Amino acid sequence: MPSLSPSRRAASRLSGPLLSGRLVAFSATGALGWWLVTAIKGGEHNDDSTVFLLAFSIILVAAKVGGEIFERLNQPPVLGELVCGIVLGNLGVAGIDVFEVLKEAPFLAIAAEVGVILLLFEVGLESDLDELLAAGPSAIVVASVGVAAPIALGFCASWFFMPEDAAWYVHLFVGATLSATSVGITARVLQDLGKMRSPESRVILGAAVVDDILGLIVLAVVLGLVHSADAGSGTGFSFLGILLILVKAVGFLAGSILMGRTVLVPLIAIIQNAKSKSIPVVMAVAYCFVMSALAEMVGLADIVGAFAAGLVVDRAIARHFGEQSPKYRISDSIRPISAVFVPVFFVYMGLQVDLHSFALAEVLVFAAVLAAVAIASKQVCALGVLEKDLNRWAIAVGMIPRGEVGLIFARVGSTVMVAGVPVFSVETFSSVVAMVMLTTLATPPLLKAVFVNGGGAPESRQAPLFPEPGRHRRKPAAATPRGPHSESRDC
Repeated sequence: MPSLSPSRRAASRLSGPLLSGRLVAFSATGALGWWLVTAIKGGEHNDDSTVFLLAFSIILVAAKVGGEIFERLNQPPVLGELVCGIVLGNLGVAGIDVFEVLKEAPFLAIAAEVGVILLLFEVGLESDLDELLAAGPSAIVVASVGVAAPIALGFCASWFFMPEDAAWYVHLFVGATLSATSVGITARVLQDLGKMRSPESRVILGAAVVDDILGLIVLAVVLGLVHSADAGSGTGFSFLGILLILVKAVGFLAGSILMGRTVLVPLIAIIQNAKSKSIPVVMAVAYCFVMSALAEMVGLADIVGAFAAGLVVDRAIARHFGEQSPKYRISDSIRPISAVFVPVFFVYMGLQVDLHSFALAEVLVFAAVLAAVAIASKQVCALGVLEKDLNRWAIAVGMIPRGEVGLIFARVGSTVMVAGVPVFSVETFSSVVAMVMLTTLATPPLLKAVFVNGGGAPESRQAPLFPEPGRHRRKPAAATPRGPHSESRDC
């Protein structure tokens, strides 16, 4: 029998204690988790703060475990966070109903709201109007077509498959949800394929800037129509009403930029003399919350204000300092805060999914139809590519994943009310979440296939417009006169 090498003998001696240590760690973790669960469920002497701390701890740990598992499976961590929420929210099927209280917990809903506001604030920080101009006309046309086609086809699919008593605004909201795009997932796949420097990637990632802006304007318009229906001021489409809401949304974004020039720049000049290193990020987050509240006050979604705040804050800082110094790179400073609150949003979305609804054949059919329409409608983006030598289908497939952006739309649809009834029922919400997951899972293999089989234009040796992906885009120093952004959470 051949003798083992010294390294293998050492490994064999360590394997026993290491395995025992892991078993002890897993057992201790399981016991601690069970204690937390029972404390939440049956603690008569627990006040609200105790329940919040225990529940928040479980949510954070579950989010990180789910994200890590999916990361190791080469899938977006956001799906792991969502799946963990779905599992926790449906343990009642196995007779474990301890997490049912979390579904309606107001403190968890507020934490999730903070998470989604910070997420859109990051999107604004990572978006740049200068990059929009540098991306070229193809990116603008691709994004515009990729928003219009899903709205129309989604409206038709919803109208055909949903019950006859479903209101017109439900179909419109379904179409608006299908218009969303999460390009962070596509960017990560492009990086894995070594295609980040290709012209197709420039179009895809450039279109993301336009898509973010158009998507929020669409959401603002649809939300305004829903509020009008709730107020009883209209029973259908009103072109004048749509025009007024559109003017309000665009005016809010334009006013935010103007406010950044007149208010933020002088404020930044004062902040730079402060000795406390935390003042820049604290003031930025405070401004984000103020803009979110103002957006709600004028009838828009709070995430529109958060996005505008991120867009304005980053532009104001760059204008004042030129290239951002590390002290004033807000995207770096905001990352630890987002790492805590953003996963709560995705777990909370998973908690709202009712697996019982998928026992109904019509819900399964509707989810499959939504996923098919979501994929097919984005293929129209191929018509928006103006250059002849590009791989049109690679660009179209790159616009498929809905990811966190689709979940944000779904969350708004499940919370906005008309006559005391949410626009998205539990069944519709579950179908939309299933669509988001299917489109996110389908994108990597499809994108790899179209790049391998379809070829494309020769890759440029210049630095890409968006060099390395996070959850959203990052700004490169080579493309703009600004410092690079930090890496956000991966999709």
